[in-house]
Amino acid sequence: MATNSFARDESIGKLRSQNNWDMLVIGGGATGASIALDAATRGLSVALIERDDFGKGTSSRSTKLVHGGVRYLAQGNISLVREALHERTRLRNNAPHVVHELSFLVPCANRLQQIWYSLGFFVYDWLAGKSGFTRAKRFNAAECLASVPTIAKEQAKYGILYSDGQFDDTRLLLNILQSASEGGATVCNYVRATDFIKNTQGKITGVIATDVESASDTTFPIQATCVINATGAFCDELRSKDSRSNKPMIAPSQGVHIVLSKSFLPGNCAVIVPKTSDGRVIFMIPWHDHTVVGTTDTPIDRPVDEPDARREEIDFLLKTSGDYLSKKPTDADILSVFTGIRPLVRSGAVGNTSKLSRDHTIEIASSGLVTITGGKWTTARSMAEDCVNRVQNHFPNAGACATKNLALHGSDRDLIDDLLTQDPGLAQQLVPQYPIRDVDVVFAARHEMARSVEDVLARRTRLLFLNARAASLAAPRVAQLLANELKKDDRWVAEQLQLFNETASHFLPPSN
Repeated sequence: MATNSFARDESIGKLRSQNNWDMLVIGGGATGASIALDAATRGLSVALIERDDFGKGTSSRSTKLVHGGVRYLAQGNISLVREALHERTRLRNNAPHVVHELSFLVPCANRLQQIWYSLGFFVYDWLAGKSGFTRAKRFNAAECLASVPTIAKEQAKYGILYSDGQFDDTRLLLNILQSASEGGATVCNYVRATDFIKNTQGKITGVIATDVESASDTTFPIQATCVINATGAFCDELRSKDSRSNKPMIAPSQGVHIVLSKSFLPGNCAVIVPKTSDGRVIFMIPWHDHTVVGTTDTPIDRPVDEPDARREEIDFLLKTSGDYLSKKPTDADILSVFTGIRPLVRSGAVGNTSKLSRDHTIEIASSGLVTITGGKWTTARSMAEDCVNRVQNHFPNAGACATKNLALHGSDRDLIDDLLTQDPGLAQQLVPQYPIRDVDVVFAARHEMARSVEDVLARRTRLLFLNARAASLAAPRVAQLLANELKKDDRWVAEQLQLFNETASHFLPPSN
């Protein structure tokens, strides 16, 4: 059940008024949210701040899979695969309302491929142990076609069907944050850490924070015994504020996904291309009645707030998916494009980022700043457990980790139904062909800390990720509903629409 503690006005008030926290987490993505939940359930007083909206960066732009990582198995990273597979089971058990099993077809052009890949998936299932997920099995051509009617027959003379997990990444993130809040943590979006507070020994004792929403960008101190830098691809920015001598930890790369209509993958089975020209695997996945194709792995110079897909990345995804589907997608079929930045940990001279480890790294600086980066969505819970364990010497009275079997905040259907009972007019759909209604906007503002049109259309609902043009059509109505809820004027509405249209332009494919 949503509680009033997950409300921004209350959260910002607590951040300003409380003198000292056990832990301050900077970063409201999967890692930061999981750390806040872990620490709060151990009895620590926890604050979490995010400079934008929760999950705006990498955590909302994943391939929507809770998985062990088939490619990491091929790279020989057995420990990461085993950990991720066990965390996959925990996530499904702890959040069954948002994590579910999904079947994947591995098309094989010949019997030798089938034998080779089936050995890998035997190991994959063995590493998973008693997971409850369906084990892999071999398919003939007819079974492949029955599972994926649009598969290219010449690519699927044989096949393997295996199971992994699927989820809505931002929905799970919000549920983790809500659970942390219910456990006593104070979480707040649109609060930026602008500088560190240090004592005479050079130890960090907190941050100077800026309320981004305030008209004058009001600053205030947040004092904390332990400060965690969980800002993902942007972690080096904070590390440089701590000390200019810090060398970069991150070798960022971007991963692009294209979104097509459901007609390209009409069933409930995904497709995986296990080996491509850039060394990655490519997934074609049914998601929210659409087809998601991804992803690429392209090194970039530095992380940016709103990354753009490159023409060659789009062409690569169109060609690869077209090679394996009977219906060949083109630019005209792309409904949306989303690009995420991976916080890959540097390893000497960085060349091909697809070969960099997806393990996480924890660094504790001489100032006391704790930076955690790397890793992947599936292992966010265990990353958080590791991080809090590493700093537990600060808190001898803290309890043990309690998140392994902790049921996460579930569906709020009853609260939405109550809103509809109070105002049946809120049942109106925002745009045709999509089930998102006025009530979802109102609920997001009242109970999920949505503060902008982008928050609603990109992350509280997923319309921007599914269909960028439809999201732009819905934006004026969303802006007006939000203005009513947040008590904003017409100028705010106009500014929001301009900002949203700028963001939406990044979700369209670049021209040829």
